[in-house]
This record gives sequence, structure tokens and C-alpha cells, in this order.
Amino acid sequence: MLPWHCDWNVKPLRGSIAPDLRRKSSPPPMPHPPYAQALHAVLERLAAAAQAAGRPGPRLLAVSKTQPATAVAEMAAALRSAATAVTGATAITGLPAFGENYVQEALAKQSALSSQTLEWHLIGHLQSNKAREAAAAFDWVQTVDRDKLVAALARHRPGDRPPLNVLVQVNIDDEASKHGCAPAQVPALAAAIAAQPRLALRGLMAIPAPHPDAGLRRAAFIRMKALFDALAAQYPTVDTLSMGMSDDIELAVAEGGTMVRVGTALFGAREPGIGNRES
Repeated sequence: MLPWHCDWNVKPLRGSIAPDLRRKSSPPPMPHPPYAQALHAVLERLAAAAQAAGRPGPRLLAVSKTQPATAVAEMAAALRSAATAVTGATAITGLPAFGENYVQEALAKQSALSSQTLEWHLIGHLQSNKAREAAAAFDWVQTVDRDKLVAALARHRPGDRPPLNVLVQVNIDDEASKHGCAPAQVPALAAAIAAQPRLALRGLMAIPAPHPDAGLRRAAFIRMKALFDALAAQYPTVDTLSMGMSDDIELAVAEGGTMVRVGTALFGAREPGIGNRES
């Protein structure tokens, strides 16, 4: 439709109808929420991977470490919008969920976003001296890898909060540079968690070695799935296998991951060297 032009110096012809200058044009369409395009691409990848594998779609955890509180708020808005618009989007059911590596950074964001109801996951290594703060601040701790941490989290979980959801972190590729228990230690650690009323054993988490050979990464995911199945057969609360990140979503979903931790594909690449310190 051609743009309408009005010459203010031309009088309307007799018998004609003067244009109604008070008439307002239609408002422009509302812009998409920030991050909506990136989120849409990730959700499409998850749906395609689940369909190809014949498995249920995994839950999406947005990894917001090093991102400002404003970015978390914008991503939360995009997640809520997508949950409303996309029927059957199992990846984003429930509250918008965010993963943080560092306790102090997460506390600052939670304070800035106190008006929002979000779900917070600790996905970075947890030092024992931060267990008190972590037990009070997070809904999930995905990096429990030793008995001392189990006792500390249980002791400090506030009585007015539901039990803290806990995943056992497994060093599935036995990397010296990574935290996590050995696969053989999973049964004993899981039993210690299950014995604590203030903790809820939910499953396993792993960060396999970033092998360029996809077959080696797939093998790590297969071993994790076997550990998970054995644990789920013993404990009815176990329902979460957290594995897979931006560059290996498809492999993780194909081998049975039920939660993927995605940062770069949602927020963009972080600056080199950022995100390597412990919480």
C-alpha cells in the first residue's frame, strides 16, 4: 500500500470528503523479546534431536554465568513468552531456570531480580566454605561430589525451604582438571544424599571431555546413561541426567540426557578467560 501523503496547502474539492487527519495509523508490531531468536534456534535443535532419537525432549537450563542481571531478566522474558507461544515445549516447562557457576555472582543477581520468580541452579564447583550460602540461595546444586559437601548442604538448608535438589557430579572421563566423583563412588555418595531429609537426590551431572571426535563424547554420554539408569532403578526420586551443552546438544539428547545446560548458544560467546574460577 502506497504511503499516504497530505498537502496542507490544498483545499478539498467541493463535494469531496476531507481526510480525517485525526485518524491514527496501526501501531507497529511489538518487537520480539531480546534473545528470542537465539532461544527459538535452541528449542528447534532440542525438538529435532529428541524426535530423531525417539526420546522425550530434555529440559533447558540457561547458563547465565558472567551475564549481567539485565540479560537474565531479558532471557527470562523470552522463556516465558516462548512457553506461552509454543505448545508442548517440554524444554521450557516450569519456572525459567538459570545456571550459575559462582555463589557470590548468583547472590548479586538474585538480589537484583528479587521481584521475579526464577529457578536457580549451581553448576560450578562448590567449596565447602560456601555451602551455607549455596544451601540457602539455590533450588538445585548440580555439583555434589563428596561426603563433606553432602553433610554441609543438609545442615544449612533452611527449614522453610523445600529440600534442596541435588545431582551427583561425575568425572566421567577421569580428567585431572575437572571436579566430580569417580563412577565407582556414585552409589555411596547417592546413599549419603538420600539419607538426608533436607536434600532430594535427583540424579547425575557430567561434563565430558571436549574430544573433537564425536564418537568419544558419545561414549561418555552412554556411560553416564548407564550410571543414571542404575541409580534410577534404586531411587524413585531420580529423574534428571544433566549433560550436554551448546556444542553437543544433539549427542546428549540422543544418549538420554534429560537436562541440557546451554549458555553460548543463548547468550553468545563469553570473553576468553572468563568463567574459569571456582565458586
